Amino acid sequence: MYATLLIPGLKVQVEGTYNEQRQVIATKVKFKKDDLEQAQAAQAANQQTKMQAEANKEHLEQHNEELQAQNEALQKQQAQLTEQQAKIAANKAAIDAAVARFGQLDDYYIFDELTVYFGNGEVKVDPKYELQLLALAEKAKGIEGYVIEVRGYASSAGSVSTNQKLSEQRAQNVTNILIQKGNVPLTRMLAPGALGESQQVGNEKGAEGQSKNRRVVVRVLQNKAIAGT
Repeated sequence: MYATLLIPGLKVQVEGTYNEQRQVIATKVKFKKDDLEQAQAAQAANQQTKMQAEANKEHLEQHNEELQAQNEALQKQQAQLTEQQAKIAANKAAIDAAVARFGQLDDYYIFDELTVYFGNGEVKVDPKYELQLLALAEKAKGIEGYVIEVRGYASSAGSVSTNQKLSEQRAQNVTNILIQKGNVPLTRMLAPGALGESQQVGNEKGAEGQSKNRRVVVRVLQNKAIAGT
């Protein structure tokens, strides 16, 4: 019979002699058929158990890899959440600072404000204001969902219709600078408002008061819904 039948767990009877190294050299090996069948069955069971153990090991390793991937994804989400919370906190701090400095409207936070003054009867923007307008436009681009409001005014000197037209032209000229030189998209510009003689801030009885009323007020706004507050 084949020597390969001598498998672990098989009961055998062995006859032989010792060699010089005191090792048994078998000359005859006997075993029963029933013992061979039992040993083969046991070996098959052990093999199945081993295969199941290997399968369990592979499944466990796969499960551990999935857990590790989920953990890494969770850590990444946590990092993103932390970053988002930091951005929200920074935005809130910026809003609080802007509100403290400029105030707020019903639906908007005012992030920045610039007043451009004009001479009597003039509508052309003084070049000294251009850099300020461009700086305001650049700053606005860092605010999520910003819009820019432009309101033109006039003093009460002259006719109401003339002053209304002056306030309109002043507001339009400031708007043109923001769009053409400041590269502010049209979608970010509210329609220029011409308020004429309304909302006077200076005493119209004196030249100084009148000069304060010949103005265009530019505001950078953020909708409160966009701000999340």
